[in-house]
This record gives sequence, structure tokens and C-alpha cells, in this order.
Amino acid sequence: MSDASTTPPSTAPNAPGTSKGSPRLRLAMVAVIIAGAVGFLLVKGLGSSLDYFKTVDQAIATKKAVGTSEFRLEGTVVRGTVTRSSTGTTFDVAGGGKTIPVENSGTPPQLFKGGMPVIVVGHFASPTSTTFLSNQIMVKHSSSYVEQHPNRVRASDGSVN
Repeated sequence: MSDASTTPPSTAPNAPGTSKGSPRLRLAMVAVIIAGAVGFLLVKGLGSSLDYFKTVDQAIATKKAVGTSEFRLEGTVVRGTVTRSSTGTTFDVAGGGKTIPVENSGTPPQLFKGGMPVIVVGHFASPTSTTFLSNQIMVKHSSSYVEQHPNRVRASDGSVN
């Protein structure tokens, strides 16, 4: 004989608003996820907004690691190497006793000339090439930059323009 007072286990779903786990634990998990997302966005956003560049000697020393990825190259335009054409401008950039030939596909700024400090944006033509393919030239014409970094970029004749 079976006991009629025994009730079978309930298979009905939990009533709305009741779930397994503590409300504080759920709130803590949501807070951790939100904090992680905000931290990730800050790191990615700040990391991509900082503009780093390599000097000519640094670019040559790290050419194998850099490969063909885009970066900013800082140096001084070698006098007498600027050649303009309908497709762009070619010139050499020097720094740290080294020189890199640059092929720029854009139009250089009006102040652009030989002997001046510049930053060019681009990449090496290939992992083994010494030619730097550029799509942007930024002219460094501020004397305060050179005063803050006297050993970095200065024209061979000592001028700052």
C-alpha cells in the first residue's frame, strides 16, 4: 500500500522573480562584466589615440619585426634628394647616422623642403625593402619641439625650419 499523504515532487517552473542564486551575487557579476568592458574600451581607445613614431635608426633596427605594418617615421629630409612628380614625391630621410628612401604618394605640405624635420606615415615596401612608402607627410616647424628634443631632429646645417 502506498501512502496517500505523500505528494510527488513539483515539476512546475519557479515563480517569476525567484531564481537560484543570491541577488547580490548576480549584481556583483554584472558589475564585474561592466567594469571589464569599460576597462577594455579605455585601454583600446587610449592605446590607439597615442601617436608613436620611430626614428630612422630605430626603424632600420626593428625592420624585421615591423615588416610592412604602418607606423610613423621621424627624421630630417636630406637636402638635394627631393624629387617631385605627377604621382608624388621621393626623398631621403636621415637620422641617427642612417638614411631611408621615402616614396610619398600624396601632396607634400607647402612648407616641405630639404633639410627640415618631418614625420612620414606609411610602411616599408616589403619586409626586406629599405624603401618606405608614405601617404602622409607632417612637417615639424615648431622650434619648441626641437628645444625639448635637441638631439632628435635637426637639419644638417643646424636649422630648425
